Amino acid sequence: MLVDSHCHLAFNDFEEDIEEIIQRAKENGVNMILNAGNNIDELDKQLELSEKYPFIYAAVGVHPHNAQEYPNLTAADLISKTSHKKVIGIGETGLDYYYDYAPREMQIKLLNEHIIAAQETGLPLIIHNRESDEDMIAELGRAYKKKPFSGVIHCFSSGQKLADFALEIGFYLSASGMITFNKCGELREIFAKLPIDRLLVETDSPFLAPIPKRGRRNEPSFVKYTAEKLAQIRNMDFDKLAQITSDNFCNLFRKASDKGRREYYHD
Repeated sequence: MLVDSHCHLAFNDFEEDIEEIIQRAKENGVNMILNAGNNIDELDKQLELSEKYPFIYAAVGVHPHNAQEYPNLTAADLISKTSHKKVIGIGETGLDYYYDYAPREMQIKLLNEHIIAAQETGLPLIIHNRESDEDMIAELGRAYKKKPFSGVIHCFSSGQKLADFALEIGFYLSASGMITFNKCGELREIFAKLPIDRLLVETDSPFLAPIPKRGRRNEPSFVKYTAEKLAQIRNMDFDKLAQITSDNFCNLFRKASDKGRREYYHD
């Protein structure tokens, strides 16, 4: 039992062989998938997959790279998209100061609209963070003091300071294929010490394929390699790690139902 807690199956990379991708995920023990939002106009495409495959869930949000395309997006706009039973999270959203595709002040504004949506709906916030640790801590901390909310820093690749802060406010941290990369020893050290009940695993498909698939298009079935590495660095049984991270996903994304998992194995 594995959960791919973050991927982007609505991307064009998967248009030609989506059924084969889903079958490979099933064959490799992946029984739940969260298809995260990249821009709000993509949600209908995400939900087409969620309605066809009961074990695929969706989240609604605007990636910081796309912030400039949505200067007037409000929390109310996001909230209006959350009534569908398969929309279980808000995001992904966040800050990316590595590429700076959108002005930083616009990224921050949009992040805060997503935070409000998470606060009002009770749905978990899905955070993207790259080279913006200080501002991320400041924005999340300021909002959390006003009204607590839950969430995950997906594809965590930052330092110990952000990890500690995320844990303090009850967030989860998600391991991607990056933990398998040779150059990411410090990241592995962080994941080796995190509380086991705050861990998730993901692919971030189609990006960041783990070793031994690095350089290929990533897909949900490859999450097993990340989970294997995480189990190794934590010195624990793979099946136990898979079960715990799956339970963690359900504890965070409580809108996801058991029904999807049951139907998955009886199609």
